Parts: sequence; structure tokens; C-alpha cells
Amino acid sequence: MSKSIHIKNLSFAYGKDTILRDVNVSFPEGKLSVILGRNGSGKSTLFNVIAGLEKHYQGSVLIGETERRNWKVGKSNALKLGFLNQFHQTTFPFKVADVILTGRASFSRFSPRREDFEAVDTILEKFNLAHLKHKSYTSLSGGERQLVLLCRVLVQQPDLLLLDEPTNHLDLNYQIAVLQTAKELVKEGTTVLCVMHDPNMAYLFGDHFYLMQDNTLVDLQGMNREQVRKVLEQTYELPLISLDNQGKWMFAPMLHAHDWASIKSLELEGVNNKL
Repeated sequence: MSKSIHIKNLSFAYGKDTILRDVNVSFPEGKLSVILGRNGSGKSTLFNVIAGLEKHYQGSVLIGETERRNWKVGKSNALKLGFLNQFHQTTFPFKVADVILTGRASFSRFSPRREDFEAVDTILEKFNLAHLKHKSYTSLSGGERQLVLLCRVLVQQPDLLLLDEPTNHLDLNYQIAVLQTAKELVKEGTTVLCVMHDPNMAYLFGDHFYLMQDNTLVDLQGMNREQVRKVLEQTYELPLISLDNQGKWMFAPMLHAHDWASIKSLELEGVNNKL
């Protein structure tokens, strides 16, 4: 069964405000695909459509061979889709282990089994969070809560994993741990789609890259590093320097405005020389 995602002619609006327009894109099976873009550009709206949280869209969203609107949860032959969005609040002081255990609900029918408890212990060990097992979820820091919610998704062992800004609130050590885990899942055959702000983290760990720009999605595959730098500059409205880091692309902000002006002048001069 295919684990790819195919989107055709997707549009979405809140009232008269167009958020997504004519999005046509495919996210390949067994890869870590990353959607980049600025705040408010429509990344999370696209995520919510794919996750099934927004249903009033125009166009087609195929997950495997199934249109998203027709997705039936709990079918024995259905793909397992797990997602972690940015915003989650709870006022109930559940223990961390119990929060993660709810991710196994679709497997355990009326009561958890031994393998469900073992899966919780395994995922806590993976992120070195075993010491939080019996703590109240509401007593945790923002970063710890983010990791616990990620564990809750991963304990489902999804075929497709959707992550909306999964490194928010995390220190650098845990950011790397989360993205390395995503890469490991890809090696095991999981399709991962991740929304991110930071192009450097994206290019360190991702396989395929997309940019939300002007209410649609631009596929960055096939662009060279300088072309990607320029399109990122346009999007983020910030001068960037392209660098090589261990064979991976990086894009650092240019701190001095006069350097930016000089580069733009040279680019313009080059264009004039060609005319």
C-alpha cells in the first residue's frame, strides 16, 4: 500500500481570505519532506488539511490511494497516520506515562495490554525521559511537554508521520534527537512530512524541500544552492549567505546591510551586462 501523499489543485480560504491557492505537489513515500515558510504563510493550514483537521477545502488530497475526506479511522487495512500539531493544552494532571499510553488506544480496545505498557517504556527510554514517567504532565516545561506529545505520536508506530514545528520549545540537543528519530523512522519505511521554520535544520536532515510562498507551495527540488538562497531571501526578506556544512547546505543571515546592498548592486550590474 502506497504511503505517498498527492495534492492536486488544492485551495482553502477562511471567508474571503485565501490561505492556499492551486497547490499541486507530491510528497514521496519513505522520505523526510520539509515544508518551509514564514509565519502566517499557510504552512500550518496545509498541515491541518492533510491531517484531516480542516475538511472544507477545494481540490484533491490523496493519502495513498484514498481521498482525505473519505479516510476511515480504524479500518484493519488502513494506513496508520500520526500527527503532532503546534498547539496542545491540557488542564488535567495526568501522569506522563498515561498521556503517552493514550497513543495506543486504537490498539488496546477496552484496556491496555502488556505490549502497550512496554511500548511506552521503550519510547521514554529512547528520548531519555524515563525519569518523567510518573510526573504530572502539567508540571513539565514547554520543551518536556513537546517531547511527551511526540512520544505519544511515535508510540502509535504510524506509517505516515506529520509534524508541525516539532522542534518548538526544544533546546539544541533535543532538536537534534527529534530530527534524528525522524530520519531513523524514514529508514524503517515511514513517510515523514515536517513543517519547519529553520532552513538549516531542514537541509541537515531533510530529503525533499518545499517552500510556502504567495499562498502556494514551491518545490525546491532541482534548484542549485544559489537558486535556493535567492528564493529563501525573497521569502524571508533577509540577506543570506550560502555555506557548506559537512556536505549539507546552510544559509546564514548577512548582518551588515551595506554588504547586502553591494551584492544586489553586483547582481544588477551582471544583469545589465547581459542585456
